[in-house]
Amino acid sequence: MNFRLVFKVTGKTLMVGAMAMLIPMLVSLLYQEDPTPFLITIPLMMVVGFLLSLLKSDDHFFTREGFFAVALIWLLMGAFGALPFYFSGYFPTYIDCFFESVSGFTTTGSSILTAVEPLPYGILFWRSFTHWLGGMGVLILTIALLPSLGARTLHLMKAESPGPVVSKLVPKSSQSSKILYGIYCALTAIQVICLRLAGMPWYDSIVHAFATAGTGGFSTKNLSIAAYGSPAIEIIITIFMLLFSVNFSLYFLILCGKVRQALRSDELRFFLAVVAISVVLITVNISPLYNTLGESIRHAAFQVGTVISTTGFASTDFNLWPEFSRVLLVLLMFIGACAGSTGGAIKCSRVLLLFKCIHREIRQVIHPRAVNVVKLDGKVMDENSLRSVHIFFAAYMLITLGATLLVSVDNYSFGTTFTAVVTCIGNIGPGLEMVGPMGNFSIFSGFSKLVLSMCMIIGRLEILPILVLFSGNAWKRS
Repeated sequence: MNFRLVFKVTGKTLMVGAMAMLIPMLVSLLYQEDPTPFLITIPLMMVVGFLLSLLKSDDHFFTREGFFAVALIWLLMGAFGALPFYFSGYFPTYIDCFFESVSGFTTTGSSILTAVEPLPYGILFWRSFTHWLGGMGVLILTIALLPSLGARTLHLMKAESPGPVVSKLVPKSSQSSKILYGIYCALTAIQVICLRLAGMPWYDSIVHAFATAGTGGFSTKNLSIAAYGSPAIEIIITIFMLLFSVNFSLYFLILCGKVRQALRSDELRFFLAVVAISVVLITVNISPLYNTLGESIRHAAFQVGTVISTTGFASTDFNLWPEFSRVLLVLLMFIGACAGSTGGAIKCSRVLLLFKCIHREIRQVIHPRAVNVVKLDGKVMDENSLRSVHIFFAAYMLITLGATLLVSVDNYSFGTTFTAVVTCIGNIGPGLEMVGPMGNFSIFSGFSKLVLSMCMIIGRLEILPILVLFSGNAWKRS
């Protein structure tokens, strides 16, 4: 393990994180608030990051170092990102601050706050800005800003980017990062303008666009999007939640004029089909609860969009919906968004490949001598890729069940405990019952909050980087 280069990359990323924190500090100054929480944290991050970046090392950097560095960086970003919350005095303990920070960076959106509206503008801005930073990835931002990290950046992108297959859009990783962030910024800016035109104030428009872009879900209102009571705002956010759930490489294809190739994506078709079917089923199920069919469709589409995109906004309390709709939403929590998007959970591509593998096994039983292959987007998937999908699914479910067992020591109902874990490892936000859209995670003990925080990071980094970090073999020099 090349620890010197790992720590050097970590230091440079912390410095980028410190510079990003200047923006919410300026927001605090703009609204004439006390900037002390940021004035303490920024120099501390800069000093630690600068000292680590001074380490000299060779360029011996491979997949193991990449996974180790990414896991370490995300843990430290969560730890340092919690400091403004802690110094603000609005959070009871540092564990609560760490939970909120990790929830922000991992774009989960789960919160321990019982009321968000009393918080200062600067702290609320930082809370949602962490969504935007974590949505595309703090390391991808670092690669875009500092191409000469001294490490093989493709290994970092593989460890941080969500999805079973990660590839560069163009030959250079730094150029790929810039393209991704260019698309990301453009979509965010368009949403800000649309929300402002729909009547949302500028500050709220920016904060909610950050939360939507990162598919995070932190809002400035206690009632989330329901507080605005605006169908236009709900429709805009629904559309953009789905847009940010799509693989960003498809947008790159569209920009290159390859529209047909983008629309032929098997994963995109599967994603849209799941969304459409779910909206229809839930609309039929909840129609007796609302006055008009249009209102039922709007709420169904919004909640399906917010769950499958793993954003976590709420336009209504779906915890009060019929059992069929609630169970369907829990199933969508497992499926999640497309690979290569800012969404979380298992990902549509993996679920689609699992279905294809099941279909292949059935055909193999019927026709033992036939040669059956699994294809995605017309390309034959190799057995190693399929094996990694199976291992990921098994590990995802085992970690979910293990974390549920650990959190159950708090002695809450199975619905509360299980969906709290599912929503954290899937980076979704609200669950059911006591952690529903109108609830929060303040009820859990400090131990459970740490377990749930680890679930968020494991889910965001898709398991392996965290397992590598805590593996004894990874710490051995070779």
